[in-house]
Amino acid sequence: MRVAEIYKSIQGEGLLSGNESVFLRASGCNLRCWFCDTPYASWEPIGDDQSVPEILNQLLSWDCQHIVLTGGEPMLFAELIPLCQELSEAGRHLTIETAGTLDLPVHCDLMSISPKLANSDPAADDHPRWQRRHRQTRHAPDVIRHLVSNYSYQLKFVIDSPSDCQEVEEYLEDFPEIHRERVYLMPQGTTLEELQQRAEWLQPYCDEHQLRYCPRMQIEWFGLQMGT
Repeated sequence: MRVAEIYKSIQGEGLLSGNESVFLRASGCNLRCWFCDTPYASWEPIGDDQSVPEILNQLLSWDCQHIVLTGGEPMLFAELIPLCQELSEAGRHLTIETAGTLDLPVHCDLMSISPKLANSDPAADDHPRWQRRHRQTRHAPDVIRHLVSNYSYQLKFVIDSPSDCQEVEEYLEDFPEIHRERVYLMPQGTTLEELQQRAEWLQPYCDEHQLRYCPRMQIEWFGLQMGT
């Protein structure tokens, strides 16, 4: 499994915000969102291949209950199956952060799904091949249905403009099994200023439509940098 970084920090997004956690960031992704805030795990992946025992030793070296397996896209790697089994047997709480396009038979306590909207498509002029591939693969309804029916879950949508909110509503109409209290709308942005500008209209929208607003607290706490 190719690993970009392993670090201890604080979960800044979603249901478990504020929990001290150890993060494993897998390096590699099947999508190419133009706004990806971890390009070193997608557009220009870094890191070395590590075995499951090597990864396990690092994750368990911290006395930390919560472990987050993120990326990139961790579901690309079959090593996730034995890794999750070992971590579960060690008594750790596991969150997997995924775009919801791939599925593996893994143990997981919280499946954190970030479906990609049309606003994520890379520009055709700059990346024509990736735009086609991204558009074809970013929505996998059968995978979404399987994940929300088999795991405790949350959905996090990245919102760039008010029109994206309507796309979220249309998305949820196709999945009546998804509970709105498990749906988070998160402002697109990599600086505190960008996030605050979008929060001005996105947070009231969430309140009005019984959705959950998702601030990106790690940017407020640490800025956008590796290891956070």
